Amino acid sequence: MKEQEIKLVQNQVAKLSADDFDLEAWKTGAIIILERIFGPGNQKIAQMEKVRYDQSSWALREASGSKNLMTTCKKQGREILEIAIEELKHLGSPDELEESKASPIRKVLVGALEEELKISQFKELLGIIHSDKKLDDRKKELMEALQNYGHDVGDNILAAILLSEETRKYL
Repeated sequence: MKEQEIKLVQNQVAKLSADDFDLEAWKTGAIIILERIFGPGNQKIAQMEKVRYDQSSWALREASGSKNLMTTCKKQGREILEIAIEELKHLGSPDELEESKASPIRKVLVGALEEELKISQFKELLGIIHSDKKLDDRKKELMEALQNYGHDVGDNILAAILLSEETRKYL
C-alpha cells in the first residue's frame, strides 16, 4: 500500500514539469491525493492550499516577472509533496499505522513536528533520525538542528507532544 501511495505522490511531482501546467488543476489533484493518503485536515493539505499564483500588481513588482511567481509556486508544491514522500517512506502510511498501536504516538509526533517546523526542517529532521550514523551522533546532530531552527522550537515541540490529548491519556 505504501508503495502505491508514494507512486501517486511522485506522479503528482512529475506533473510539475508538464508543458501545459495549470497550477489550480495541479493543486486540486495534489490536495485530493494528500487527503486520500493523510486524511482531511492534515497540515500538508493546509500548506498546499496556501500555494497561490498572486498576480496582483504588488506581487508582480516584488518578483522579477510572472515566470518567477510560477517557479515559486511549483517549488512550494514540490517541497510539500516531497515531505509527504519522505514521511511515507520513513513512517509508513497512516492506514498501515492505524492497524498498529503506534498510530496514536505517530499522530502526536508528526502533528507536533508539522506544527512547529517548516517543511524543509521536517525533512532535515527525518534525514537525521533515519540516518545510519551512531545514536550519539544522531542525537547531537538533531539537537544542533533544533537549536538552529530557533531557541524555543524544541521546547514547543516537546510541549505539543506532552499536552496532546493522546499523551495526556497515558500520563
